[in-house]
Amino acid sequence: QVQLVESGGGLVQAGGSLRLSCVASGRTFSTYAMGWFRQSPGKEREFVGVISGSALVTQYADSVKGRFTLSRDNSVETVYLQMTSLKPEDTAVYYCAGSGRLLPVNESNYPHWGQGTQVTVSS
Repeated sequence: QVQLVESGGGLVQAGGSLRLSCVASGRTFSTYAMGWFRQSPGKEREFVGVISGSALVTQYADSVKGRFTLSRDNSVETVYLQMTSLKPEDTAVYYCAGSGRLLPVNESNYPHWGQGTQVTVSS
């Protein structure tokens, strides 16, 4: 069983930056693609980005492309989501998720989820 714990959320002004972390435990981390999703009040959870197990390949939602960057350090079983130029519409609970599939964008392909961390961007 893979356990995922996110951290790094908080309150930031528009235009600011935050870095989210997700620490994994329980299985071979480097074999898992790690994705980030977010959910705003009243909205469905949406895909943000995914990074391959090797960290060589990333994919992002159009809404965050150029502003958010995924990275991972397999030696400490951690994936990072660096968020810059934040906008009020980025306000959401952010979840990391793990999958044995190659770069999935659909949340149904992720069997492992963290509990989420709140990001609030003020205008």
